[in-house]
Amino acid sequence: MSHYAITLAGDTDWPGFRQAARRLLAAGVSPGQVSWCVSGLEGGHQGEVPDLLAATAQHELPPEPPGAAPLNVSPAFLALCERVLMHAAPERFGLLYRLLWRLAHEPTLRHDLLDADRLQAQTLARAVRREVHKMRAFVRFRPVDDGRPDPLYVAWFEPEHHVVEANAPFFMRRYARMRWAILTPRRCVHWDGQALSLRPGASRGDAPPPDAGEALWLTYYQHIFNPARLNLPQMCKEMPRRYWRNLPEAGLIAPLAEHALLRTGHMLDAPATQPLRRIEARAEEPCTREAELSAASRPLPNDPHQALAALRAATNRCRECPIGEHATQSVMGEGPVGARLMVVGEQPGDQEDLQGRPFVGPAGHLFDRAVADLGWTRDAIFVTNAVKHFKYELRGQRRIHKTPTQREAAACLHWLESEIDQVRPQALVALGATAARSLLGHAVPVMQSRGTWLSGLRQLPVLVTVHPSALLRGDPSQREADYRRWLDDLSLAAKYLSGGGSAG
Repeated sequence: MSHYAITLAGDTDWPGFRQAARRLLAAGVSPGQVSWCVSGLEGGHQGEVPDLLAATAQHELPPEPPGAAPLNVSPAFLALCERVLMHAAPERFGLLYRLLWRLAHEPTLRHDLLDADRLQAQTLARAVRREVHKMRAFVRFRPVDDGRPDPLYVAWFEPEHHVVEANAPFFMRRYARMRWAILTPRRCVHWDGQALSLRPGASRGDAPPPDAGEALWLTYYQHIFNPARLNLPQMCKEMPRRYWRNLPEAGLIAPLAEHALLRTGHMLDAPATQPLRRIEARAEEPCTREAELSAASRPLPNDPHQALAALRAATNRCRECPIGEHATQSVMGEGPVGARLMVVGEQPGDQEDLQGRPFVGPAGHLFDRAVADLGWTRDAIFVTNAVKHFKYELRGQRRIHKTPTQREAAACLHWLESEIDQVRPQALVALGATAARSLLGHAVPVMQSRGTWLSGLRQLPVLVTVHPSALLRGDPSQREADYRRWLDDLSLAAKYLSGGGSAG
Protein backbone atom coordinates (compact mmCIF):
# COMPACT_ATOMS: atom_id res chain seq x y z
CA MET A 1 0.00 0.00 0.00
CA SER A 2 1.46 3.34 -1.10
CA HIS A 3 2.08 6.08 1.45
CA TYR A 4 1.92 9.77 0.58
CA ALA A 5 3.75 12.53 2.48
CA ILE A 6 2.18 15.93 1.84
CA THR A 7 4.11 19.07 2.75
CA LEU A 8 2.12 22.31 2.95
CA ALA A 9 3.56 25.78 2.47
CA GLY A 10 2.47 27.08 5.87
CA ASP A 11 0.43 26.41 8.99
CA THR A 12 -2.67 27.95 7.42
CA ASP A 13 -2.09 26.89 3.82
CA TRP A 14 -5.76 26.33 3.03
CA PRO A 15 -5.38 26.46 -0.79
CA GLY A 16 -2.57 23.91 -0.65
CA PHE A 17 -4.51 21.59 1.64
CA ARG A 18 -7.61 21.89 -0.52
CA GLN A 19 -5.72 21.06 -3.73
CA ALA A 20 -3.90 18.12 -2.17
CA ALA A 21 -7.06 16.72 -0.59
CA ARG A 22 -8.91 16.93 -3.92
CA ARG A 23 -6.14 14.97 -5.68
CA LEU A 24 -5.96 12.37 -2.92
CA LEU A 25 -9.73 11.86 -2.85
CA ALA A 26 -9.91 11.53 -6.62
CA ALA A 27 -7.18 8.88 -6.51
CA GLY A 28 -8.97 6.96 -3.75
CA VAL A 29 -6.18 7.42 -1.18
CA SER A 30 -7.49 6.57 2.32
CA PRO A 31 -6.61 8.72 5.37
CA GLY A 32 -4.31 5.99 6.70
CA GLN A 33 -2.08 6.32 3.63
CA VAL A 34 -1.39 10.07 4.12
CA SER A 35 0.87 12.00 6.47
CA TRP A 36 0.89 15.79 6.64
CA CYS A 37 3.62 18.25 7.56
CA VAL A 38 4.33 21.96 7.22
CA SER A 39 7.46 23.41 5.59
CA GLY A 40 9.30 20.13 6.03
CA LEU A 41 8.52 19.79 9.78
CA GLU A 42 6.20 17.11 11.09
CA GLY A 43 3.25 17.93 13.28
CA GLY A 44 2.39 21.35 11.96
CA HIS A 45 5.21 23.28 13.68
CA GLN A 46 6.17 26.60 12.15
CA GLY A 47 9.31 26.47 10.03
CA GLU A 48 10.72 29.17 7.82
CA VAL A 49 7.94 31.52 6.65
CA PRO A 50 7.64 31.17 2.87
CA ASP A 51 6.74 33.79 0.32
CA LEU A 52 2.97 34.27 0.45
CA LEU A 53 2.68 33.99 -3.32
CA ALA A 54 4.85 30.86 -3.68
CA ALA A 55 3.27 27.71 -5.07
CA THR A 56 2.19 25.10 -2.56
CA ALA A 57 4.80 22.38 -2.05
CA GLN A 58 3.55 18.94 -3.07
CA HIS A 59 5.34 15.65 -2.55
CA GLU A 60 4.34 12.39 -4.13
CA LEU A 61 0.82 13.51 -4.96
CA PRO A 62 -0.90 10.91 -7.10
CA PRO A 63 -2.04 11.96 -10.56
CA GLU A 64 -5.66 13.09 -10.73
CA PRO A 65 -7.73 10.54 -12.70
CA PRO A 66 -9.30 12.00 -15.84
CA GLY A 67 -13.00 12.84 -15.47
CA ALA A 68 -13.00 12.47 -11.69
CA ALA A 69 -16.03 14.15 -10.12
CA PRO A 70 -15.12 16.58 -7.30
CA LEU A 71 -16.59 16.12 -3.83
CA ASN A 72 -19.30 18.68 -3.16
CA VAL A 73 -19.48 19.98 0.41
CA SER A 74 -21.49 22.81 1.94
CA PRO A 75 -20.08 26.34 2.35
CA ALA A 76 -20.48 25.91 6.11
CA PHE A 77 -18.17 22.89 6.05
CA LEU A 78 -15.59 24.78 4.00
CA ALA A 79 -15.69 27.62 6.55
CA LEU A 80 -15.25 25.05 9.33
CA CYS A 81 -12.18 23.62 7.56
CA GLU A 82 -10.58 27.06 7.19
CA ARG A 83 -11.15 27.73 10.88
CA VAL A 84 -9.81 24.36 12.03
CA LEU A 85 -6.70 24.85 9.89
CA MET A 86 -5.76 27.82 12.13
CA HIS A 87 -5.57 25.57 15.21
CA ALA A 88 -2.15 24.58 16.52
CA ALA A 89 -3.03 20.89 16.91
CA PRO A 90 -0.70 18.79 14.68
CA GLU A 91 -3.49 16.34 13.88
CA ARG A 92 -5.78 18.95 12.33
CA PHE A 93 -4.81 18.13 8.72
CA GLY A 94 -5.40 14.42 9.21
CA LEU A 95 -8.73 15.12 10.93
CA LEU A 96 -9.99 17.30 8.09
CA TYR A 97 -8.91 14.85 5.38
CA ARG A 98 -10.54 12.01 7.32
CA LEU A 99 -13.78 13.98 7.44
CA LEU A 100 -13.63 14.66 3.70
CA TRP A 101 -12.93 10.98 2.99
CA ARG A 102 -15.85 9.90 5.13
CA LEU A 103 -18.19 12.46 3.53
CA ALA A 104 -17.32 10.92 0.16
CA HIS A 105 -17.93 7.36 1.36
CA GLU A 106 -20.52 7.84 4.12
CA PRO A 107 -23.31 10.13 2.84
CA THR A 108 -25.21 9.89 6.15
CA LEU A 109 -22.33 11.62 7.94
CA ARG A 110 -23.73 14.96 6.76
CA HIS A 111 -26.67 14.50 9.14
CA ASP A 112 -24.84 12.95 12.09
CA LEU A 113 -24.38 15.85 14.50
CA LEU A 114 -22.85 13.63 17.20
CA ASP A 115 -20.10 12.07 15.08
CA ALA A 116 -16.80 12.07 16.99
CA ASP A 117 -14.76 13.58 14.13
CA ARG A 118 -17.29 16.35 13.54
CA LEU A 119 -17.43 17.16 17.25
CA GLN A 120 -13.63 17.29 17.43
CA ALA A 121 -13.48 19.65 14.44
CA GLN A 122 -16.10 21.93 16.00
CA THR A 123 -14.16 21.95 19.26
CA LEU A 124 -11.01 23.06 17.43
CA ALA A 125 -12.97 25.72 15.54
CA ARG A 126 -14.43 27.13 18.78
CA ALA A 127 -10.94 27.37 20.27
CA VAL A 128 -9.78 29.30 17.21
CA ARG A 129 -12.76 31.68 17.34
CA ARG A 130 -12.02 32.33 20.99
CA GLU A 131 -8.35 33.01 20.22
CA VAL A 132 -9.34 35.43 17.44
CA HIS A 133 -11.50 37.33 19.94
CA LYS A 134 -8.82 37.32 22.65
CA MET A 135 -6.22 38.73 20.29
CA ARG A 136 -8.54 41.60 19.41
CA ALA A 137 -9.20 42.24 23.11
CA PHE A 138 -5.72 41.93 24.60
CA VAL A 139 -3.35 43.48 22.04
CA ARG A 140 -1.68 46.58 23.56
CA PHE A 141 0.16 48.99 21.27
CA ARG A 142 3.11 51.16 22.34
CA PRO A 143 4.54 54.03 20.27
CA VAL A 144 8.02 53.70 18.77
CA ASP A 145 10.03 56.51 17.21
CA ASP A 146 11.42 55.17 13.94
CA GLY A 147 12.49 58.53 12.54
CA ARG A 148 9.26 59.33 10.71
CA PRO A 149 6.92 62.21 11.63
CA ASP A 150 4.12 59.86 12.70
CA PRO A 151 4.99 57.22 15.32
CA LEU A 152 4.92 53.48 14.70
CA TYR A 153 2.75 51.59 17.19
CA VAL A 154 4.06 48.14 18.07
CA ALA A 155 2.38 45.39 20.08
CA TRP A 156 3.62 42.02 21.34
CA PHE A 157 1.19 39.11 21.48
CA GLU A 158 1.60 35.37 21.99
CA PRO A 159 -1.34 33.58 20.33
CA GLU A 160 -1.94 29.94 21.05
CA HIS A 161 -3.14 29.30 17.50
CA HIS A 162 -2.36 30.60 14.01
CA VAL A 163 -4.77 33.57 14.02
CA VAL A 164 -2.45 36.47 13.16
CA GLU A 165 -3.08 36.39 9.42
CA ALA A 166 -6.85 36.02 9.89
CA ASN A 167 -6.95 38.95 12.35
CA ALA A 168 -4.80 41.31 10.30
CA PRO A 169 -7.71 42.77 8.24
CA PHE A 170 -9.60 43.57 11.48
CA PHE A 171 -6.70 45.62 12.87
CA MET A 172 -6.18 47.26 9.47
CA ARG A 173 -9.80 48.51 9.46
CA ARG A 174 -9.75 49.60 13.10
CA TYR A 175 -6.40 51.42 12.95
CA ALA A 176 -6.41 52.45 9.32
CA ARG A 177 -4.97 55.94 10.01
CA MET A 178 -1.89 54.88 11.96
CA ARG A 179 1.17 52.77 11.25
CA TRP A 180 1.36 49.66 13.40
CA ALA A 181 2.95 46.24 13.77
CA ILE A 182 1.92 43.19 15.79
CA LEU A 183 4.83 40.93 16.73
CA THR A 184 4.27 37.27 17.63
CA PRO A 185 6.62 34.28 17.93
CA ARG A 186 5.30 32.62 14.76
CA ARG A 187 4.42 35.47 12.41
CA CYS A 188 4.32 39.26 12.45
CA VAL A 189 2.00 41.62 10.61
CA HIS A 190 2.78 45.21 9.63
CA TRP A 191 0.56 48.02 8.31
CA ASP A 192 2.25 51.08 6.82
CA GLY A 193 -0.96 52.95 6.09
CA GLN A 194 -1.20 51.57 2.57
CA ALA A 195 -0.62 47.81 2.59
CA LEU A 196 -0.43 44.83 4.92
CA SER A 197 2.68 42.67 4.98
CA LEU A 198 3.40 39.42 6.80
CA ARG A 199 6.90 38.78 8.16
CA PRO A 200 8.72 36.03 10.08
CA GLY A 201 8.18 35.65 13.82
CA ALA A 202 9.95 37.88 16.33
CA SER A 203 11.14 37.63 19.94
CA ARG A 204 9.78 39.40 22.96
CA GLY A 205 12.92 41.55 23.10
CA ASP A 206 11.89 43.16 19.80
CA ALA A 207 8.81 44.70 21.47
CA PRO A 208 9.12 48.26 22.91
CA PRO A 209 9.29 48.88 26.69
CA PRO A 210 6.54 50.63 28.71
CA ASP A 211 6.02 54.36 28.08
CA ALA A 212 4.55 57.34 29.98
CA GLY A 213 1.10 56.81 28.50
CA GLU A 214 1.02 53.33 30.01
CA ALA A 215 1.71 54.74 33.49
CA LEU A 216 -1.25 57.10 33.06
CA TRP A 217 -3.45 54.16 32.03
CA LEU A 218 -2.41 52.17 35.12
CA THR A 219 -3.29 55.11 37.37
CA TYR A 220 -6.71 55.32 35.74
CA TYR A 221 -7.19 51.54 36.07
CA GLN A 222 -6.47 51.70 39.80
CA HIS A 223 -9.05 54.43 40.32
CA ILE A 224 -11.86 52.71 38.42
CA PHE A 225 -11.29 49.31 40.05
CA ASN A 226 -14.45 48.32 41.94
CA PRO A 227 -13.71 45.74 44.67
CA ALA A 228 -17.40 45.00 45.22
CA ARG A 229 -17.67 43.63 41.68
CA LEU A 230 -14.50 41.51 41.76
CA ASN A 231 -15.06 37.92 40.66
CA LEU A 232 -11.66 36.31 40.15
CA PRO A 233 -12.89 32.97 38.73
CA GLN A 234 -15.05 34.73 36.15
CA MET A 235 -12.26 37.19 35.35
CA CYS A 236 -9.79 34.34 34.78
CA LYS A 237 -12.33 32.65 32.52
CA GLU A 238 -12.68 35.73 30.33
CA MET A 239 -9.02 36.78 30.64
CA PRO A 240 -6.91 33.61 31.07
CA ARG A 241 -3.70 34.03 33.03
CA ARG A 242 -1.52 33.21 30.01
CA TYR A 243 -2.42 36.65 28.60
CA TRP A 244 -1.51 38.53 31.79
CA ARG A 245 2.22 38.77 31.10
CA ASN A 246 1.51 40.97 28.07
CA LEU A 247 -1.11 43.22 29.71
CA PRO A 248 0.26 46.22 31.65
CA GLU A 249 -2.72 46.31 34.01
CA ALA A 250 -2.29 42.63 34.94
CA GLY A 251 0.45 43.53 37.41
CA LEU A 252 -2.13 45.43 39.48
CA ILE A 253 -4.65 42.59 39.67
CA ALA A 254 -2.99 40.68 42.54
CA PRO A 255 -2.52 43.65 44.95
CA LEU A 256 -5.94 45.09 44.11
CA ALA A 257 -7.57 41.68 44.68
CA GLU A 258 -5.81 41.30 48.05
CA HIS A 259 -7.32 44.54 49.33
CA ALA A 260 -10.72 44.00 47.67
CA LEU A 261 -12.32 42.34 50.71
CA LEU A 262 -11.19 45.13 53.04
CA ARG A 263 -12.37 47.84 50.66
CA THR A 264 -15.72 46.11 50.19
CA GLY A 265 -16.19 46.08 53.96
CA HIS A 266 -15.50 49.81 54.14
CA MET A 267 -18.05 50.40 51.38
CA LEU A 268 -20.69 48.38 53.23
CA ASP A 269 -20.02 50.21 56.48
CA ALA A 270 -20.26 53.65 54.88
CA PRO A 271 -23.55 55.52 55.30
CA ALA A 272 -25.94 55.51 52.36
CA THR A 273 -25.78 58.47 50.02
CA GLN A 274 -28.90 60.61 49.92
CA PRO A 275 -30.55 61.28 46.54
CA LEU A 276 -30.29 64.89 45.40
CA ARG A 277 -33.79 66.30 45.03
CA ARG A 278 -34.66 69.79 43.95
CA ILE A 279 -37.91 69.78 45.91
CA GLU A 280 -37.69 68.51 49.47
CA ALA A 281 -40.61 67.08 51.38
CA ARG A 282 -41.79 69.35 54.17
CA ALA A 283 -40.67 68.31 57.65
CA GLU A 284 -44.20 68.50 59.04
CA GLU A 285 -45.41 66.06 56.35
CA PRO A 286 -42.81 63.24 56.15
CA CYS A 287 -42.66 61.04 53.05
CA THR A 288 -44.20 57.92 54.53
CA ARG A 289 -46.95 55.66 53.26
CA GLU A 290 -49.14 56.57 56.25
CA ALA A 291 -48.65 60.29 55.65
CA GLU A 292 -49.47 59.90 51.97
CA LEU A 293 -52.67 57.98 52.70
CA SER A 294 -53.64 60.71 55.11
CA ALA A 295 -52.96 63.43 52.53
CA ALA A 296 -54.87 61.56 49.82
CA SER A 297 -57.91 61.25 52.05
CA ARG A 298 -58.15 64.98 52.73
CA PRO A 299 -60.93 66.76 50.84
CA LEU A 300 -59.78 68.92 47.94
CA PRO A 301 -60.76 72.61 47.70
CA ASN A 302 -63.95 73.32 45.83
CA ASP A 303 -62.19 75.59 43.36
CA PRO A 304 -60.74 73.38 40.56
CA HIS A 305 -57.62 75.54 40.18
CA GLN A 306 -56.86 75.29 43.90
CA ALA A 307 -57.64 71.57 43.80
CA LEU A 308 -55.14 71.00 40.97
CA ALA A 309 -52.51 72.96 42.90
CA ALA A 310 -53.17 70.79 45.96
CA LEU A 311 -52.82 67.66 43.82
CA ARG A 312 -49.47 68.90 42.50
CA ALA A 313 -48.18 69.45 46.05
CA ALA A 314 -49.43 66.01 47.11
CA THR A 315 -47.82 64.17 44.18
CA ASN A 316 -44.47 65.78 45.01
CA ARG A 317 -44.56 63.86 48.29
CA CYS A 318 -46.00 60.66 46.84
CA ARG A 319 -44.09 57.46 47.65
CA GLU A 320 -46.70 54.89 46.68
CA CYS A 321 -44.15 53.45 44.24
CA PRO A 322 -40.33 53.75 44.04
CA ILE A 323 -40.28 56.21 41.11
CA GLY A 324 -41.04 59.29 43.21
CA GLU A 325 -37.97 58.76 45.39
CA HIS A 326 -35.52 59.44 42.56
CA ALA A 327 -37.38 61.92 40.34
CA THR A 328 -36.62 65.62 40.52
CA GLN A 329 -40.30 66.50 40.98
CA SER A 330 -43.74 65.35 39.96
CA VAL A 331 -45.18 66.56 36.66
CA MET A 332 -48.91 67.18 36.74
CA GLY A 333 -51.14 68.17 33.83
CA GLU A 334 -51.26 71.55 32.16
CA GLY A 335 -54.15 73.29 30.47
CA PRO A 336 -57.44 75.00 31.13
CA VAL A 337 -60.03 73.75 33.58
CA GLY A 338 -63.10 72.77 31.56
CA ALA A 339 -61.04 71.78 28.49
CA ARG A 340 -63.22 69.64 26.24
CA LEU A 341 -60.28 67.36 25.35
CA MET A 342 -57.66 65.81 27.66
CA VAL A 343 -54.56 64.19 26.11
CA VAL A 344 -52.83 61.57 28.30
CA GLY A 345 -49.28 60.36 27.68
CA GLU A 346 -47.21 57.71 29.45
CA GLN A 347 -44.90 59.50 31.90
CA PRO A 348 -42.66 62.59 32.05
CA GLY A 349 -39.33 62.46 30.23
CA ASP A 350 -35.96 63.89 31.20
CA GLN A 351 -36.82 67.47 30.22
CA GLU A 352 -40.30 67.29 31.74
CA ASP A 353 -38.78 66.07 35.01
CA LEU A 354 -36.35 69.01 35.09
CA GLN A 355 -38.85 71.70 34.06
CA GLY A 356 -41.90 70.37 35.89
CA ARG A 357 -44.13 70.70 32.80
CA PRO A 358 -45.63 68.00 30.55
CA PHE A 359 -44.78 67.54 26.87
CA VAL A 360 -41.76 69.88 26.65
CA GLY A 361 -39.17 67.31 25.46
CA PRO A 362 -38.59 65.92 21.93
CA ALA A 363 -41.92 64.04 21.94
CA GLY A 364 -43.64 67.20 23.18
CA HIS A 365 -42.17 69.20 20.30
CA LEU A 366 -43.59 66.66 17.85
CA PHE A 367 -46.95 66.93 19.62
CA ASP A 368 -46.84 70.74 19.28
CA ARG A 369 -46.21 70.33 15.55
CA ALA A 370 -49.24 68.07 15.29
CA VAL A 371 -51.40 70.57 17.20
CA ALA A 372 -50.34 73.31 14.78
CA ASP A 373 -50.89 71.14 11.68
CA LEU A 374 -54.39 70.23 12.89
CA GLY A 375 -55.27 73.86 13.48
CA TRP A 376 -55.70 73.36 17.22
CA THR A 377 -54.30 75.52 19.99
CA ARG A 378 -52.33 74.08 22.89
CA ASP A 379 -54.12 76.32 25.41
CA ALA A 380 -57.43 74.68 24.50
CA ILE A 381 -56.21 71.19 25.48
CA PHE A 382 -55.37 69.72 28.86
CA VAL A 383 -52.25 67.55 28.55
CA THR A 384 -51.04 65.19 31.28
CA ASN A 385 -49.48 61.75 31.85
CA ALA A 386 -50.73 58.50 33.35
CA VAL A 387 -47.61 58.33 35.60
CA LYS A 388 -46.57 61.51 37.39
CA HIS A 389 -42.84 60.88 37.98
CA PHE A 390 -39.94 60.19 35.58
CA LYS A 391 -38.72 56.58 35.68
CA TYR A 392 -35.22 56.14 34.30
CA GLU A 393 -31.95 54.22 34.49
CA LEU A 394 -28.52 55.82 34.53
CA ARG A 395 -26.07 55.15 31.69
CA GLY A 396 -23.02 57.19 32.52
CA GLN A 397 -24.32 60.70 33.05
CA ARG A 398 -27.46 60.18 30.96
CA ARG A 399 -30.91 59.31 32.30
CA ILE A 400 -32.54 56.83 29.91
CA HIS A 401 -36.33 56.44 29.89
CA LYS A 402 -37.63 53.22 31.38
CA THR A 403 -41.22 52.04 30.92
CA PRO A 404 -43.29 52.04 34.15
CA THR A 405 -44.56 48.71 35.41
CA GLN A 406 -48.27 47.93 35.75
CA ARG A 407 -47.99 48.32 39.52
CA GLU A 408 -46.38 51.75 39.19
CA ALA A 409 -49.02 52.92 36.72
CA ALA A 410 -51.77 51.57 39.01
CA ALA A 411 -50.30 53.49 41.96
CA CYS A 412 -50.66 56.73 39.97
CA LEU A 413 -54.17 56.01 38.70
CA HIS A 414 -55.99 57.90 41.49
CA TRP A 415 -53.98 61.06 40.69
CA LEU A 416 -55.10 60.80 37.05
CA GLU A 417 -58.71 60.24 38.12
CA SER A 418 -58.54 63.31 40.35
CA GLU A 419 -57.28 65.41 37.42
CA ILE A 420 -60.15 64.18 35.25
CA ASP A 421 -62.64 65.04 38.02
CA GLN A 422 -61.31 68.60 38.27
CA VAL A 423 -60.88 69.32 34.55
CA ARG A 424 -64.12 67.57 33.50
CA PRO A 425 -63.18 66.87 29.85
CA GLN A 426 -65.69 65.46 27.38
CA ALA A 427 -63.20 63.10 25.71
CA LEU A 428 -59.78 61.58 26.34
CA VAL A 429 -56.89 60.74 23.99
CA ALA A 430 -54.57 57.91 25.08
CA LEU A 431 -51.05 58.19 23.68
CA GLY A 432 -49.45 54.75 23.92
CA ALA A 433 -50.05 51.49 25.77
CA THR A 434 -49.49 52.75 29.35
CA ALA A 435 -51.99 55.59 28.94
CA ALA A 436 -54.52 53.29 27.24
CA ARG A 437 -54.30 50.73 30.06
CA SER A 438 -54.82 53.42 32.71
CA LEU A 439 -57.77 55.05 30.93
CA LEU A 440 -59.52 51.84 29.83
CA GLY A 441 -58.74 49.63 32.84
CA HIS A 442 -57.24 46.85 30.72
CA ALA A 443 -54.48 46.34 28.16
CA VAL A 444 -55.26 46.93 24.49
CA PRO A 445 -53.10 46.34 21.39
CA VAL A 446 -52.35 49.92 20.40
CA MET A 447 -51.50 49.23 16.76
CA GLN A 448 -54.79 47.36 16.27
CA SER A 449 -56.93 49.75 18.33
CA ARG A 450 -55.44 53.05 17.14
CA GLY A 451 -57.88 55.49 15.61
CA THR A 452 -60.89 53.97 17.42
CA TRP A 453 -63.04 55.27 20.27
CA LEU A 454 -63.50 53.07 23.35
CA SER A 455 -65.27 53.58 26.66
CA GLY A 456 -62.96 54.47 29.54
CA LEU A 457 -62.75 56.16 32.94
CA ARG A 458 -65.88 58.00 34.12
CA GLN A 459 -67.63 56.54 31.05
CA LEU A 460 -65.75 59.01 28.86
CA PRO A 461 -64.85 58.15 25.24
CA VAL A 462 -61.16 57.34 24.80
CA LEU A 463 -59.35 57.68 21.46
CA VAL A 464 -56.36 55.32 21.31
CA THR A 465 -53.27 56.12 19.25
CA VAL A 466 -49.48 55.83 19.43
CA HIS A 467 -47.20 57.98 21.56
CA PRO A 468 -45.13 60.55 19.63
CA SER A 469 -41.92 59.04 21.05
CA ALA A 470 -42.71 55.88 19.05
CA LEU A 471 -42.53 57.96 15.87
CA LEU A 472 -39.16 59.36 16.91
CA ARG A 473 -37.82 55.85 17.49
CA GLY A 474 -39.14 54.50 14.19
CA ASP A 475 -37.53 54.13 10.79
CA PRO A 476 -36.44 57.63 9.65
CA SER A 477 -37.41 56.82 6.06
CA GLN A 478 -40.98 56.09 7.21
CA ARG A 479 -41.22 58.88 9.79
CA GLU A 480 -43.17 61.34 7.65
CA ALA A 481 -45.71 58.69 6.57
CA ASP A 482 -46.09 57.54 10.20
CA TYR A 483 -46.59 61.15 11.26
CA ARG A 484 -49.36 61.67 8.70
CA ARG A 485 -51.14 58.55 9.89
CA TRP A 486 -50.83 59.80 13.48
CA LEU A 487 -52.40 63.11 12.42
CA ASP A 488 -55.31 61.15 10.93
CA ASP A 489 -55.83 59.48 14.32
CA LEU A 490 -55.75 62.74 16.24
CA SER A 491 -58.04 64.48 13.76
CA LEU A 492 -60.89 62.24 14.98
CA ALA A 493 -60.92 64.28 18.20
CA ALA A 494 -61.39 67.59 16.38
CA LYS A 495 -65.17 67.50 16.91
CA TYR A 496 -64.67 67.78 20.66
CA LEU A 497 -62.53 70.88 20.27
CA SER A 498 -65.03 72.50 17.94
CA GLY A 499 -67.90 71.69 20.29
CA GLY A 500 -69.95 69.62 17.89
CA GLY A 501 -70.75 65.99 17.28
CA SER A 502 -69.85 62.84 19.18
CA ALA A 503 -67.15 60.26 19.00
CA GLY A 504 -66.99 57.95 16.07
